[in-house]
Amino acid sequence: MKSTDTKPARLPALDERDRLRLSRPFQAPGPSGIIAIAVAAIAVWWSMDGSGFSLQRLADGLPKMGDYLVRMWPPTFDKMDVVLDLLAETVQMAVVGTLIGALLSLLAAFGAASNIAPAWLYTLTRGVLNVLRSIPDLIFALMFVSAVGLGPFAGILAIILGSIGSIGKMYAESMESVPEAPLNALRASGATRGQVIRYGVLPQASPLLVSYTLLLFEGNVRGATVLGLVGAGGIGLELTNAMRLYDYGHMFAIIISIVVLVTLIDRASALVRKKLS
Repeated sequence: MKSTDTKPARLPALDERDRLRLSRPFQAPGPSGIIAIAVAAIAVWWSMDGSGFSLQRLADGLPKMGDYLVRMWPPTFDKMDVVLDLLAETVQMAVVGTLIGALLSLLAAFGAASNIAPAWLYTLTRGVLNVLRSIPDLIFALMFVSAVGLGPFAGILAIILGSIGSIGKMYAESMESVPEAPLNALRASGATRGQVIRYGVLPQASPLLVSYTLLLFEGNVRGATVLGLVGAGGIGLELTNAMRLYDYGHMFAIIISIVVLVTLIDRASALVRKKLS
């Protein structure tokens, strides 16, 4: 019988410069690196100076922060029926907003991916996504509250637009990052643009798309708690009322409930991502 043993493939030899580079865990930056570090340092100093960042002010404010936390203890759970109802409403807003927002973001991503969209559509779609991403969700919520009235429906519409702006770009970049070889093979075999997307882009990008969708849902749950501040449904309005009435125990109970909810969703998302990977 012939032996099936094969010799391992020999790795290409490294030249002297690459060998020296790999043997040194740290290398002194060159002229371009020094310039980049200097520019970054100037940018950080300019930002801290212009924004009023001060460690001294933070140290002076720590006792006041401690006093605020002391007043929040102990939490009072006597209104948990109201809190649970509003938390359920918050999750419902996030589910509907994420579902519709993810579907619309996927459609937008087909036009915002440079490897599958024509140049004019790519430029137009990227511009729209940039505009949507630049507007805070609270502005969308205020706009929809004035249009459809108070309540969770306005919050859902705000979540949808906010989702398109934030996750549409990530979907598009996931599609752009897929290997080009399978796409070129499909094009060479006469596949249409739709077939290239269906059989080449989506199968390769789907793990990232699902992961980003789960991340979007987690963010929308947190975002929905804030939209209630402007009357767009969810737990945010109850939290705002507790703060205005100085009902610290009730406010702390709401915060604890939100933390538990977000933690549960985070762990569930992690399990789903683990299964997919």
